[in-house]
Amino acid sequence: MEVRAATIPVLVITGPVGVGKTTTAQAVSDALSRREVPHALLDMDALRECRPAPVGDPFHIALSMKNLAAVWINFREAGAERLVIADVVEQREQRAEYEAAVPGAQVRIVRLSAPLPTIHARLEGRETGDGLEWHRHRAGVLKEQMERNSVEDFVVETEGKTVPQIAEEALARAGWL
Repeated sequence: MEVRAATIPVLVITGPVGVGKTTTAQAVSDALSRREVPHALLDMDALRECRPAPVGDPFHIALSMKNLAAVWINFREAGAERLVIADVVEQREQRAEYEAAVPGAQVRIVRLSAPLPTIHARLEGRETGDGLEWHRHRAGVLKEQMERNSVEDFVVETEGKTVPQIAEEALARAGWL
């Protein structure tokens, strides 16, 4: 008899640097907590923070997915039934990597969008010096790339909305409400 893994709803919140992925992911987690929905929250940057990065994988994607698989086991054992992830998704193939790392994953990817001047203003509030310039450039590259590649299931425009409004829209459009 074949044993099938339980379906695990996974919401990946993506977008260019500075668009509000981590902030929105926290707000989604807060909304789920208010509804008493068992879940875990991860910012993938924490799972890839290792130097040096290998040639050909400058953002340590492989390491982050390996770590995701290990961490998910512990979250699941602790009672998590859903997973909220903040991450930069650059290629459609990354969906399969989440599915491999989280057995039974039903992945929904939401891309947050904001005008580039808004993203730059947000970055100016958190970055300085060379880091600010790098992030400003990277935001533009990612915004263009993500719009071209359409890696998402749906887009949530963030301009003129509060973080809780963005989170609620993401949850509703993902079918989690």
